[in-house]
Amino acid sequence: MNIALFGYGKMGRMLEKLGLERGHTIVAKIDVNTTKIDYSTIDVAIDFSTPDAAFENIVECFKNGVPVISGTTGWLSKFDEAVSICNQYEGAFIYASNFSLGVNIFFELNAQLAKMIANLEQYQVHLEEIHHTQKLDAPSGTAITLAEGIIENSVYSAWKLNQSGANEIPIISKRIGDVPGTHTIQYQSTVDSLTIEHKADNREGFALGALIAAEWIHRKTGVYTMKDVLNLK
Repeated sequence: MNIALFGYGKMGRMLEKLGLERGHTIVAKIDVNTTKIDYSTIDVAIDFSTPDAAFENIVECFKNGVPVISGTTGWLSKFDEAVSICNQYEGAFIYASNFSLGVNIFFELNAQLAKMIANLEQYQVHLEEIHHTQKLDAPSGTAITLAEGIIENSVYSAWKLNQSGANEIPIISKRIGDVPGTHTIQYQSTVDSLTIEHKADNREGFALGALIAAEWIHRKTGVYTMKDVLNLK
């Protein structure tokens, strides 16, 4: 496939390396200084840009008939609008807060555990995420997805950053060194605790998952998730 990379930071360079290894061609590497894009050469766009650029990048791809894989977080107030525009232009779109295959399995484990503990009031949930100091948003999109998975399957109604209230999930965000990403969920009672954790050893897993999603969505139309890609539904 001919792939365009929107955003050419660490993730963009990793996507380029793995994409070439998987036999794809990188036809565009788009950053803040890019002024002209030939959409006719692009089979799939992968967006790991910035929160303020992502929505415009995605919409322009839809208008030009280019499927989009987006892993940019921090722009989701416009997500529903992006989905509407995708449908309007009969485009193709996958957004994920995290494309790691392991993390998407972790999302499913998280939802199942929340269901199992939902009626056990003695357990209180805590969520912690650790990322590198260059990450722009807090909490991470992955942490928000995990919190939403708990809310959908329990008595919790909201999440709150670095604090909590009644029926709220506290999300503790830490920014340390060059940590690729660690997410920990703990259910604590007065007598014991249950903990599940996903720890990324490097960024390659995120890039690989995004490329697998790009390969899967090629020549499709519609709005999908990683559950569709991994047949987890």
